[in-house]
Amino acid sequence: MNSRQHQLQAFERLLNIMDDLREKCPWDKKQTLQSLRHLTIEETYELGDAILDNDLNEVKKELGDVLLHIVFYAKIGSETNDFDIADVCNEICEKLIHRHPHIYSDVIVKDEEEVKQNWEKLKLKEGKKSVLEGVPKSLPALVKASRIQDKVKGVGFDWEESHQVWDKVQEELTELQVEVEAGDQDKIEAEFGDVLFSMINYARFLDVNPEDALERTNKKFIKRFQYLESKAGELGKPLMDMTLAEMDVFWEEAKRLPNKQ
Repeated sequence: MNSRQHQLQAFERLLNIMDDLREKCPWDKKQTLQSLRHLTIEETYELGDAILDNDLNEVKKELGDVLLHIVFYAKIGSETNDFDIADVCNEICEKLIHRHPHIYSDVIVKDEEEVKQNWEKLKLKEGKKSVLEGVPKSLPALVKASRIQDKVKGVGFDWEESHQVWDKVQEELTELQVEVEAGDQDKIEAEFGDVLFSMINYARFLDVNPEDALERTNKKFIKRFQYLESKAGELGKPLMDMTLAEMDVFWEEAKRLPNKQ
Protein backbone atom coordinates (compact mmCIF):
# COMPACT_ATOMS: atom_id res chain seq x y z
CA MET A 1 0.00 0.00 0.00
CA ASN A 2 1.04 3.60 -0.54
CA SER A 3 2.68 5.62 2.23
CA ARG A 4 0.82 8.56 3.78
CA GLN A 5 3.12 10.89 1.84
CA HIS A 6 2.19 9.26 -1.46
CA GLN A 7 -1.50 9.33 -0.52
CA LEU A 8 -1.31 13.08 0.12
CA GLN A 9 0.59 13.62 -3.12
CA ALA A 10 -2.09 11.75 -5.05
CA PHE A 11 -4.81 13.88 -3.45
CA GLU A 12 -2.93 17.06 -4.27
CA ARG A 13 -2.59 15.85 -7.86
CA LEU A 14 -6.36 15.47 -8.06
CA LEU A 15 -6.87 18.97 -6.67
CA ASN A 16 -4.47 20.40 -9.26
CA ILE A 17 -6.24 18.57 -12.08
CA MET A 18 -9.57 19.90 -10.84
CA ASP A 19 -8.14 23.43 -10.95
CA ASP A 20 -7.03 22.87 -14.56
CA LEU A 21 -10.37 21.41 -15.64
CA ARG A 22 -12.36 24.19 -14.03
CA GLU A 23 -10.22 26.80 -15.77
CA LYS A 24 -9.78 25.26 -19.21
CA CYS A 25 -12.51 22.68 -19.98
CA PRO A 26 -15.78 24.12 -21.41
CA TRP A 27 -17.89 21.35 -19.84
CA ASP A 28 -16.28 21.52 -16.39
CA LYS A 29 -16.43 25.33 -16.37
CA LYS A 30 -20.18 25.19 -16.97
CA GLN A 31 -21.08 22.86 -14.08
CA THR A 32 -22.88 23.98 -10.92
CA LEU A 33 -23.80 22.28 -7.66
CA GLN A 34 -27.25 21.67 -9.11
CA SER A 35 -26.09 20.29 -12.47
CA LEU A 36 -23.77 17.80 -10.79
CA ARG A 37 -26.34 16.47 -8.32
CA HIS A 38 -27.94 13.79 -10.50
CA LEU A 39 -24.52 12.68 -11.72
CA THR A 40 -23.35 12.25 -8.13
CA ILE A 41 -26.39 10.10 -7.35
CA GLU A 42 -25.62 7.97 -10.43
CA GLU A 43 -21.98 7.53 -9.39
CA THR A 44 -23.04 6.52 -5.89
CA TYR A 45 -25.33 3.83 -7.28
CA GLU A 46 -22.54 2.57 -9.53
CA LEU A 47 -20.32 2.28 -6.47
CA GLY A 48 -23.10 0.38 -4.73
CA ASP A 49 -23.33 -2.03 -7.66
CA ALA A 50 -19.59 -2.68 -7.56
CA ILE A 51 -19.75 -3.37 -3.83
CA LEU A 52 -22.65 -5.80 -4.24
CA ASP A 53 -20.74 -7.57 -7.04
CA ASN A 54 -17.68 -7.70 -4.77
CA ASP A 55 -15.64 -6.35 -7.69
CA LEU A 56 -12.84 -4.61 -5.79
CA ASN A 57 -11.15 -3.24 -8.88
CA GLU A 58 -14.44 -1.64 -9.91
CA VAL A 59 -14.95 -0.39 -6.34
CA LYS A 60 -11.61 1.40 -6.62
CA LYS A 61 -12.65 3.07 -9.88
CA GLU A 62 -16.06 4.10 -8.61
CA LEU A 63 -14.58 5.50 -5.39
CA GLY A 64 -12.43 7.69 -7.60
CA ASP A 65 -15.51 8.96 -9.42
CA VAL A 66 -17.23 9.78 -6.11
CA LEU A 67 -14.08 11.48 -4.82
CA LEU A 68 -13.93 13.56 -7.99
CA HIS A 69 -17.42 14.84 -7.28
CA ILE A 70 -16.49 15.80 -3.72
CA VAL A 71 -13.48 17.73 -5.02
CA PHE A 72 -15.65 19.28 -7.75
CA TYR A 73 -18.23 20.56 -5.25
CA ALA A 74 -15.49 21.94 -3.02
CA LYS A 75 -13.91 23.74 -5.98
CA ILE A 76 -17.22 25.37 -6.86
CA GLY A 77 -17.67 26.37 -3.21
CA SER A 78 -14.25 27.98 -3.15
CA GLU A 79 -15.08 30.13 -6.18
CA THR A 80 -17.86 31.83 -4.21
CA ASN A 81 -15.75 31.96 -1.04
CA ASP A 82 -18.26 29.78 0.80
CA PHE A 83 -15.99 26.77 1.50
CA ASP A 84 -13.08 24.82 0.05
CA ILE A 85 -11.78 21.27 0.39
CA ALA A 86 -9.92 22.11 3.62
CA ASP A 87 -13.19 23.35 5.17
CA VAL A 88 -14.91 20.13 4.07
CA CYS A 89 -12.19 17.95 5.60
CA ASN A 90 -11.98 19.96 8.82
CA GLU A 91 -15.76 19.91 9.23
CA ILE A 92 -15.95 16.12 9.11
CA CYS A 93 -12.85 15.77 11.32
CA GLU A 94 -14.36 17.95 14.02
CA LYS A 95 -17.66 16.07 13.85
CA LEU A 96 -15.94 12.67 14.14
CA ILE A 97 -13.86 13.79 17.10
CA HIS A 98 -16.90 15.26 18.86
CA ARG A 99 -19.05 12.17 18.27
CA HIS A 100 -16.35 9.71 19.38
CA PRO A 101 -15.74 10.80 22.97
CA HIS A 102 -14.84 7.20 23.81
CA ILE A 103 -11.80 7.68 21.56
CA TYR A 104 -10.92 11.36 21.97
CA SER A 105 -12.17 11.94 25.53
CA ASP A 106 -12.75 9.98 28.74
CA VAL A 107 -16.16 8.46 27.94
CA ILE A 108 -16.33 4.68 28.38
CA VAL A 109 -18.58 2.46 26.27
CA LYS A 110 -19.13 -1.26 26.53
CA ASP A 111 -20.17 -2.13 22.98
CA GLU A 112 -21.16 -0.94 19.51
CA GLU A 113 -24.78 -0.40 20.54
CA GLU A 114 -23.79 2.10 23.22
CA VAL A 115 -21.64 3.94 20.66
CA LYS A 116 -24.70 4.34 18.40
CA GLN A 117 -26.86 5.53 21.28
CA ASN A 118 -24.26 8.13 22.30
CA TRP A 119 -24.05 9.27 18.67
CA GLU A 120 -27.77 10.07 18.57
CA LYS A 121 -27.67 11.79 21.97
CA LEU A 122 -24.80 13.99 20.84
CA LYS A 123 -26.68 14.98 17.69
CA LEU A 124 -29.60 16.16 19.81
CA LYS A 125 -27.23 18.17 22.00
CA GLU A 126 -25.88 19.82 18.85
CA GLY A 127 -29.28 21.44 18.33
CA LYS A 128 -31.24 18.90 16.32
CA LYS A 129 -34.86 18.79 17.47
CA SER A 130 -35.49 15.24 16.25
CA VAL A 131 -33.36 12.15 15.82
CA LEU A 132 -35.04 11.81 12.42
CA GLU A 133 -33.66 15.10 11.08
CA GLY A 134 -30.61 13.24 9.82
CA VAL A 135 -32.66 11.08 7.45
CA PRO A 136 -32.48 12.67 3.95
CA LYS A 137 -35.91 13.44 2.51
CA SER A 138 -34.90 12.26 -0.96
CA LEU A 139 -33.76 8.78 0.10
CA PRO A 140 -35.50 5.90 -1.68
CA ALA A 141 -38.42 4.78 0.50
CA LEU A 142 -36.97 1.37 1.36
CA VAL A 143 -33.64 2.82 2.47
CA LYS A 144 -35.42 5.63 4.30
CA ALA A 145 -37.56 3.18 6.28
CA SER A 146 -34.45 1.28 7.33
CA ARG A 147 -32.67 4.45 8.43
CA ILE A 148 -35.75 5.68 10.35
CA GLN A 149 -35.85 2.43 12.30
CA ASP A 150 -32.12 2.57 13.01
CA LYS A 151 -32.44 6.14 14.26
CA VAL A 152 -35.32 5.53 16.68
CA LYS A 153 -33.64 2.39 17.95
CA GLY A 154 -30.73 4.62 18.99
CA VAL A 155 -32.95 6.34 21.55
CA GLY A 156 -34.57 3.14 22.81
CA PHE A 157 -37.76 3.06 20.70
CA ASP A 158 -37.64 -0.55 19.59
CA TRP A 159 -39.06 -4.02 20.04
CA GLU A 160 -37.41 -6.22 22.64
CA GLU A 161 -37.59 -9.59 20.85
CA SER A 162 -37.61 -10.63 17.20
CA HIS A 163 -40.76 -12.73 17.63
CA GLN A 164 -42.64 -9.55 18.55
CA VAL A 165 -41.64 -8.03 15.23
CA TRP A 166 -42.72 -11.14 13.35
CA ASP A 167 -46.08 -11.03 15.14
CA LYS A 168 -46.40 -7.44 13.91
CA VAL A 169 -45.69 -8.56 10.35
CA GLN A 170 -48.46 -11.16 10.64
CA GLU A 171 -50.82 -8.54 12.06
CA GLU A 172 -50.11 -6.16 9.17
CA LEU A 173 -50.61 -8.94 6.61
CA THR A 174 -54.00 -9.72 8.12
CA GLU A 175 -55.00 -6.06 7.97
CA LEU A 176 -53.86 -5.88 4.34
CA GLN A 177 -55.97 -8.92 3.44
CA VAL A 178 -59.03 -7.29 5.01
CA GLU A 179 -58.61 -4.20 2.84
CA VAL A 180 -57.91 -6.27 -0.29
CA GLU A 181 -61.22 -8.05 0.24
CA ALA A 182 -62.95 -4.71 0.84
CA GLY A 183 -61.50 -3.31 -2.39
CA ASP A 184 -60.58 0.17 -1.13
CA GLN A 185 -57.44 0.99 -3.16
CA ASP A 186 -56.27 3.82 -0.91
CA LYS A 187 -56.50 1.66 2.21
CA ILE A 188 -54.85 -1.24 0.37
CA GLU A 189 -51.88 0.98 -0.43
CA ALA A 190 -51.67 2.21 3.17
CA GLU A 191 -51.74 -1.32 4.58
CA PHE A 192 -49.26 -2.54 1.98
CA GLY A 193 -46.91 0.19 3.15
CA ASP A 194 -47.34 -1.01 6.74
CA VAL A 195 -46.45 -4.55 5.67
CA LEU A 196 -43.28 -3.35 3.94
CA PHE A 197 -42.30 -1.19 6.92
CA SER A 198 -42.75 -4.08 9.34
CA MET A 199 -40.81 -6.46 7.07
CA ILE A 200 -37.93 -3.99 6.90
CA ASN A 201 -38.02 -3.81 10.68
CA TYR A 202 -37.93 -7.61 10.90
CA ALA A 203 -34.95 -7.66 8.54
CA ARG A 204 -33.07 -5.49 11.03
CA PHE A 205 -33.68 -8.06 13.77
CA LEU A 206 -32.36 -10.77 11.44
CA ASP A 207 -29.27 -8.63 10.77
CA VAL A 208 -30.23 -8.46 7.08
CA ASN A 209 -29.88 -5.27 5.06
CA PRO A 210 -33.23 -5.13 3.19
CA GLU A 211 -31.83 -3.03 0.33
CA ASP A 212 -29.01 -5.51 -0.27
CA ALA A 213 -31.37 -8.46 0.06
CA LEU A 214 -33.82 -7.06 -2.48
CA GLU A 215 -31.06 -6.11 -4.93
CA ARG A 216 -29.66 -9.64 -4.62
CA THR A 217 -33.07 -10.96 -5.64
CA ASN A 218 -33.26 -8.43 -8.49
CA LYS A 219 -29.92 -9.65 -9.84
CA LYS A 220 -31.00 -13.27 -9.50
CA PHE A 221 -34.24 -12.62 -11.38
CA ILE A 222 -32.44 -10.70 -14.15
CA LYS A 223 -29.93 -13.52 -14.59
CA ARG A 224 -32.66 -16.17 -14.83
CA PHE A 225 -34.86 -14.14 -17.16
CA GLN A 226 -31.95 -13.37 -19.48
CA TYR A 227 -31.18 -17.11 -19.58
CA LEU A 228 -34.80 -17.68 -20.57
CA GLU A 229 -34.48 -15.05 -23.31
CA SER A 230 -31.27 -16.62 -24.64
CA LYS A 231 -32.86 -20.07 -24.80
CA ALA A 232 -35.90 -18.68 -26.59
CA GLY A 233 -33.52 -17.00 -29.03
CA GLU A 234 -31.78 -20.32 -29.70
CA LEU A 235 -35.17 -21.76 -30.62
CA GLY A 236 -35.91 -18.77 -32.82
CA LYS A 237 -39.10 -18.24 -30.91
CA PRO A 238 -40.18 -14.88 -29.38
CA LEU A 239 -41.09 -15.08 -25.69
CA MET A 240 -44.57 -13.70 -26.42
CA ASP A 241 -45.22 -16.74 -28.61
CA MET A 242 -44.22 -19.24 -25.89
CA THR A 243 -46.61 -20.68 -23.34
CA LEU A 244 -45.93 -20.28 -19.64
CA ALA A 245 -45.27 -24.02 -19.45
CA GLU A 246 -42.59 -23.73 -22.16
CA MET A 247 -40.98 -20.77 -20.45
CA ASP A 248 -41.08 -22.53 -17.10
CA VAL A 249 -38.85 -25.32 -18.43
CA PHE A 250 -36.03 -22.86 -19.07
CA TRP A 251 -36.79 -20.98 -15.86
CA GLU A 252 -36.24 -24.15 -13.86
CA GLU A 253 -33.00 -24.73 -15.76
CA ALA A 254 -31.90 -21.20 -14.88
CA LYS A 255 -32.58 -21.85 -11.19
CA ARG A 256 -30.09 -24.71 -11.28
CA LEU A 257 -27.29 -22.54 -12.65
CA PRO A 258 -24.48 -21.78 -10.18
CA ASN A 259 -24.87 -18.49 -8.35
CA LYS A 260 -22.03 -16.00 -8.58
CA GLN A 261 -22.11 -13.09 -6.15
